Amino acid sequence: MPAVAVPVFAISWWAACYLIGRDPARGPSARAAAALLAYAIGVLTWTLAPGSATAEILLCVPALCWAGTAVALLPKLVPERRQIDLGWLILTVPFLLMLVALPSAGRLVVIAPLAGGVVLLWRFRDQVEPTILPAALAVVAALYSAGLAALLLVDVGAPELVIVALGVDLLTLGFLVAIADALDVGERLRPDLIRSLAAALLGVVAVGAPATLTMLAAPGTTVTVLQFVLVAGVMTAIGLIGQLRWWLDAIAFRHDKRLRKDRAALLALTEALPRRRSRHRLIDVRKPEFLRFTRQALDNYGRLGRLMRSPLTSLPAVDRRLSGLTIEQPLARAMELRAVLQEGVDRLRPAGEFATTDEWRHYNALHFCVILGLDPYARKHRTDGLDRESRRALDWMRRYVPRGSLRRWQEEASAIVARRLWDELTHTDPRWLTRVTTRST
Repeated sequence: MPAVAVPVFAISWWAACYLIGRDPARGPSARAAAALLAYAIGVLTWTLAPGSATAEILLCVPALCWAGTAVALLPKLVPERRQIDLGWLILTVPFLLMLVALPSAGRLVVIAPLAGGVVLLWRFRDQVEPTILPAALAVVAALYSAGLAALLLVDVGAPELVIVALGVDLLTLGFLVAIADALDVGERLRPDLIRSLAAALLGVVAVGAPATLTMLAAPGTTVTVLQFVLVAGVMTAIGLIGQLRWWLDAIAFRHDKRLRKDRAALLALTEALPRRRSRHRLIDVRKPEFLRFTRQALDNYGRLGRLMRSPLTSLPAVDRRLSGLTIEQPLARAMELRAVLQEGVDRLRPAGEFATTDEWRHYNALHFCVILGLDPYARKHRTDGLDRESRRALDWMRRYVPRGSLRRWQEEASAIVARRLWDELTHTDPRWLTRVTTRST
């Protein structure tokens, strides 16, 4: 078992960390990562106690996470989406209790929420990107359910092969989620994925092989657990390499704030380069996608690392602000994109002195909360350095504007900014797409 378990555990653990590292705040990625982590721990448990109830439970848990992933992939325009997501969270608890209480055959009950999540995603398949995602997810879910049934009901003689097959299904799930995530934010996936996967395979050879030999030479629970922990540590470092660099800088250069800031900018550029889409493809984007990219860019206004990966860095308005060699520098393009977004927000400001009337709601929602980065609902309010207008706006939002209303105003204002940028893009001379930038030698 160790010869099979170690590489399967390593790749699954790396895939989970990679999904988390891409964007830990995204629901589909986090839930797919949870499924992979549960599977990896299940592999470890099966290695220690083959056929045990704990191992079977852990190998069934990914089905619940998979159902949550399917729910999180539902289009945001689905009116019942929030209720469906809440329903999944609530139902997960009784299903976990049933996994613990029921015998092996009864644990197949986890297939029910998995099937429900896939059916829901299939129902709205015409609104899901990529369009092949619901069908691919349904096929892989069916294979995972069949493998789980074979493991719990049939004495196949070689359960290790069935467990490996389950791992392949979960890795496919992670890959599909990564594709959906990349398309949603307008980023490239392949270069970044290949780089991380190559490092993971190297880690499996460099660390996994010695760990396997150690377990075979000195069998025992303590030795086995320690070797798996070692492999998990290496795979975590590979999957979360960007975050690891930031943590190391925070420790090593804790007394040099300027050095940390400069290195953070360079590391953000390093992480952004493999994820940036090719330039001059923005004109091929459909209007709904462009509106989504604009909302995301405004949400990431204060994070240059995210803005460097935005497709909007190829806007003609950004090109016009740059010249010479800086036109191809991602950091310079991100900073100019920030200026373009700020100009778009400034155009929302009504004439006259600051006010809190209805016609000011869009400007106030974006200018103070997005451009200036102020949080009216923070527990500790610091008004040091704020002008009188900002203090008045914060006090007004805190007293009279609910969170839901503020978020709705921000979405409406973002749509207005996006439509103006879209009109400018569609009325721009298309010859800018084929422009060749000359470099001095």
